[in-house]
Amino acid sequence: MPAEEDPDSLSLFASRLSQRRFRDEDLRLLEAALSASPDVPALLHTRSSARRLLRACAAEAFLQALGGVEDHGRSLSVADFFARAFALVGDVESCLAMRYEALVLRDAKYSNHPQLQVSREEWSTFAKDSLDNGFYTIASKAFANALAHIPPGHTGHLESTNSVVEKDKINDITELQNLSKSLSSQHSVHTRSTEYMKRRASDVHKRCTLQSGKPKLPASLMFRLGIKTRNIKKLLHSRERNLGEI
Repeated sequence: MPAEEDPDSLSLFASRLSQRRFRDEDLRLLEAALSASPDVPALLHTRSSARRLLRACAAEAFLQALGGVEDHGRSLSVADFFARAFALVGDVESCLAMRYEALVLRDAKYSNHPQLQVSREEWSTFAKDSLDNGFYTIASKAFANALAHIPPGHTGHLESTNSVVEKDKINDITELQNLSKSLSSQHSVHTRSTEYMKRRASDVHKRCTLQSGKPKLPASLMFRLGIKTRNIKKLLHSRERNLGEI
């Protein structure tokens, strides 16, 4: 007998999402739907259904935000909600995309806000999570943002005060950024693969061109386009390697 999700819990969660309120109690409904699964197959089925639901709803929510009155607070709240929701259902890629969306927005609009400005530690944590999950290009950019949050002349001050711990943190970020760049470059492919990627990139460019005259694409969408390119490169790299072993 095929596994099925709890229809009442998941349907109620879907209904709440349609109201576009995105509150903490809605996340508790999602947790209830997942915990109601009687066995592992049922849990996996429920998580799969919830992922599809969340992805569709997140895309719609951000498209509405782009077409309406600019409300950074609302956009930040939506990104935070979906980051936590995707974490609950184990969708790492989407969770990172939402976290990236929130960090970019906060960095751009709340740099002088005591509670909302992004710290070096936040960028560093996000970068490490991206690196651990294989998103090397995004990790490199995030590490660069972490380093950019070091005040000018701070390194010289560290040398004069001999703050070894702080200097080690900065060196650690720099080393991880270099590692991310190295791992990203190792995923480059040969000439045939490059030509293939150019054709795919052209397709993506055409889709982006359709947005001409419209608001800028959200960071999470750019993140996904980057991931799509990365996945194509991984596939082609694997094929090239397999052909070389024949």
